[in-house]
Amino acid sequence: MAGRIEDYALIGDMQTAALVCRDGTVDWLCLPRFDSHAIFAGLLGTEEHGFWRIGPAHAPDAQPPAATRRGYRGDSLILESEWDTGRGTVRVTDFMPPRDGAPQLIRIVEGVSGRVPMRSALRMRFSYGRVVPWVHRHEGRTVAVAGPDSVWFDTSADTYGQSLTTYSDFTVAPGDRIAFTLSWQPSHKEPPPLPEPEQSLEATEDFWREWVEHCTYHGPYREAVIRSLITLKALTYAPTGGIVAAPTTSLPEDIGGVRNWDYRYTWLRDAAITLSSLLRTGYREEARAWREWLLRAVAGDPENLQIMYGIAGERELGEAELDWLPGYENSAPVRVGNGAAHQLQLDVYGEVTEALHLAHMTGLARNDYASLLQVKLITYLEKHWTEPDEGIWEVRGPRRHFVHSKVMAWVAVDRTIKLIESGDVDGPLERWKQLRDDIHRDVCEKGYDKERNTFTQSYGSKELDASLLLIPQMGFLPPDDKRVIGTIEAIQRELSTPDGFILRYPTEGSDEGVDGLPGDEGAFLACSFWMADDLAMIGRVDEARRLFERLLALRNDLGLLAEEWDPVRQRQVGNFPQAFSHVPLIDTALRLTASGAYGG
Repeated sequence: MAGRIEDYALIGDMQTAALVCRDGTVDWLCLPRFDSHAIFAGLLGTEEHGFWRIGPAHAPDAQPPAATRRGYRGDSLILESEWDTGRGTVRVTDFMPPRDGAPQLIRIVEGVSGRVPMRSALRMRFSYGRVVPWVHRHEGRTVAVAGPDSVWFDTSADTYGQSLTTYSDFTVAPGDRIAFTLSWQPSHKEPPPLPEPEQSLEATEDFWREWVEHCTYHGPYREAVIRSLITLKALTYAPTGGIVAAPTTSLPEDIGGVRNWDYRYTWLRDAAITLSSLLRTGYREEARAWREWLLRAVAGDPENLQIMYGIAGERELGEAELDWLPGYENSAPVRVGNGAAHQLQLDVYGEVTEALHLAHMTGLARNDYASLLQVKLITYLEKHWTEPDEGIWEVRGPRRHFVHSKVMAWVAVDRTIKLIESGDVDGPLERWKQLRDDIHRDVCEKGYDKERNTFTQSYGSKELDASLLLIPQMGFLPPDDKRVIGTIEAIQRELSTPDGFILRYPTEGSDEGVDGLPGDEGAFLACSFWMADDLAMIGRVDEARRLFERLLALRNDLGLLAEEWDPVRQRQVGNFPQAFSHVPLIDTALRLTASGAYGG
């Protein structure tokens, strides 16, 4: 069985990523891209679906021992795990070097003290665990081939095959360093170059050290902010600038349930808010690359704007179920692709426009087409903002007039008006000022419950929705407006878990709720950070700081967060690590630092 979600570490090369468990098992790796088929899919099944474990030798019927301690080497994505055993101490260093050529996963075993017997067990299964590759030797190297893919395995240690698995048994003493490398290559091409593990390790460390030096945040939460920024960088597909929401698919929001989705794509919403956090912390090159990705993805067709695309701008992300995988802790179905790609989500226009506005305000070099795109987006919204949509949470039930969607439509118009007023683009200024007023009036009349003094999830509904917390953050209403304060307090009363974290909206257990799905889910971490932001904005800064620091305590030992927190099981749930959790962590840290609301 796979480990708990928080038991995993992330390593990656800005093109794909692997998850490494505490016991030294790589249970998830897609090659050569984030959205490629997995060669290790044990995370969503069993060891029969692919894994690679390196750790101290243990009895065949015993559980592999978990590392005694682990951590990233400084501010990098280089993972170091150490085991203290009865025979000595051993260290395994795992990393994926940033690359122009073949993707590589490198694992270096180092003796620290004593003489420790070790084992490497490598079981490659292509196509998400369904295909057993042809494994053979080629000029002294081990290669696994299946269809268009080949994976090359290089090590100085002796290897042998048994039960469709490649093993290596060896012993390390102090000073011994034995490297193992997996390299992917299209199967019709020549073998990839022989790896150079030690040089790659040095280059990888240099890359991350130089990248982190660009961070402009030096406040009290720097450790948490830096780790979140590194995570966001790791989720960026370097060749195109696209940003995946998470490197995994189908890690459940409700363990044992059906709320399992593929997040290995670029949501415009998630990517736009990621861009905003990167800009606020000094990373303008990533912002420029994402803007270029956006312009290519949308092309000349903003009227058919999708809410998500593939990492190279692909539009077709058809959803399918992998019925041979039982799912993480039997949470089925396992899905690849995402049928929400063609939903109507009007809020996306606001998030994209806000990101482009922030890029403009922070001095990112002007791009005339980006400005023109803003105008085209508003031209579309002008005709369609009155329509119901699926909203920020991608409901699979009926469309509604979601308040958050209307607020973000207002944001899109407001930011474009400011662009026109700056003189950088032409547009019907007076008409769009009237449009902005019309949307504002509509929301305040139809999305506000006077009796309860709160905005509601959708027009005419009684349900609340945590996305309403963004109303003051987007400038739709000032923080001291009684309707804003009433909404914040209503969400605290009705959508808080016993430990004070925030649910997205009410769910209905075994019945279908507003989202068209059965089952419940955990507290949505982004919403909990939004609550901390709002509390700070309305002057309850001590309460905001306490909530923020409780949220920081939910991170795993490596500083990583999934999408949600299960308050009953007291564990992380959902895809991991999740950009939409790490972005608001950064934003809240910046807000609290600016307000001086931190302890010590």
